[in-house]
Amino acid sequence: MKVIIRSNGFILCGKAWEVRAKLKEYSKQFQNVEEWIQASKNAKQ
Repeated sequence: MKVIIRSNGFILCGKAWEVRAKLKEYSKQFQNVEEWIQASKNAKQ
């Protein structure tokens, strides 16, 4: 499973069940994609 985060979105590469599981996991932490991207930018700095 690969998760690639870009400035304007993200790419999830994997089997369908892996992608669904990862989205479910992230939905518990973040309300929307924008929050997820902002959190990843802050973590890199």
